[in-house]
Amino acid sequence: MRRLIKQREIVADEWRYADEDPLGRERALILPFARWKEERERWWLWDGKLGVRIGPTDPVAALEHDFLRISLVAIEFGGLGEGRGYSQAQLLRKRYKFTGELRAVGKIQRDQLFYLARCGFNAFELPETANWDEALAAFDDYSVAYQPAVDDGVSLQRRAS
Repeated sequence: MRRLIKQREIVADEWRYADEDPLGRERALILPFARWKEERERWWLWDGKLGVRIGPTDPVAALEHDFLRISLVAIEFGGLGEGRGYSQAQLLRKRYKFTGELRAVGKIQRDQLFYLARCGFNAFELPETANWDEALAAFDDYSVAYQPAVDDGVSLQRRAS
């Protein structure tokens, strides 16, 4: 079973990706964005929990009216130079008020975890070779931040007031 960091704890992943379970036999399934758009009505009536996996070029606004049905959004990162996922997360949390699980997936590394959490991610799917203890420690790398963010961390600006 796959493991991930969720709410700053290492947990077993209850979700499966559609390519791991194409018929939807699992009760918590993550669909690719294109499949969700194509088969939205079919999956809306399905009785399991649904998530959608989006890539860097997928428009998050297209999910705005689906949050009653979607309880997880997985955002794909292709590498360190790919930063659009940070913006997608901010939009989902701030503009569209998404309150479900926001999962960072793909090529993410320990050094990104603190910043991903500041943007609103609350779950992190790390590579199988990840050092889990080091990854958990990444959330405590900084005690103060200069910029306000989605997370509840105290920014230096607010602290000075």
